[in-house]
Amino acid sequence: MTRKIEQKIVGYEVLKEDEPEAAGSDVATEVKEEDNIVQLHEKLQRPEMLLGSTYKVKTPLSEHALYITINDVVLNPGTRHELRRPFEIFINSKNMDHFQWIVALTRIISAVFRKGGDVTFLVEELRSVFDPRGGYFKKGGRYMPSLVAEIGDAIECHLRMIGMLKDDGLDEHQKKLVAEKRAQYESAIENKAAAESGDFPEGAQLCKKCNTRAAVQMDGCMTCLNCGESKCG
Repeated sequence: MTRKIEQKIVGYEVLKEDEPEAAGSDVATEVKEEDNIVQLHEKLQRPEMLLGSTYKVKTPLSEHALYITINDVVLNPGTRHELRRPFEIFINSKNMDHFQWIVALTRIISAVFRKGGDVTFLVEELRSVFDPRGGYFKKGGRYMPSLVAEIGDAIECHLRMIGMLKDDGLDEHQKKLVAEKRAQYESAIENKAAAESGDFPEGAQLCKKCNTRAAVQMDGCMTCLNCGESKCG
């Protein structure tokens, strides 16, 4: 096997036949391991077993829930290059109204998964789909513009779980600001039960930044009690 030397040679030694490999054994092992790294691509054969996670999606648009299952393939198991990557997706429900486009969507998303590379763009593409009849609010006050957007939200949760997406949450300063604003509001309102329950106020409006119904009028402008977004800066 011919190998191109791309680094400067700083020394050499002739290895005798009766001497085992010593100094270069670790390097040789590392080079061999680098050569055997498996990357996800469309020609990779599906293993007999895949690790999977199922997410339940219950919307006010349908009586029956959707169950989104994402199966992952583990690449280079047992090595420092071990990775868990999404390989296929299935969506099941008793409601057959959306059967045709859901089957098409799962096949397309699965094909994108098997292509490999950065598949995180799917989250924003799906979450930017709006239902012309209007969206709905999830439990906790978060707004979902469509059922497709909630499928994208489930995929985002899965990609965060396996480490493909990092949780870019609030920094310490923002957390402190949100806590202060929420404490000020809770001390000002009369309904103490709502404040102690941890829910956002009943009259809160939708925050355009985090899509959560948590924006209230404070200090002369709208302030979000969830992410700290404020028109006053």
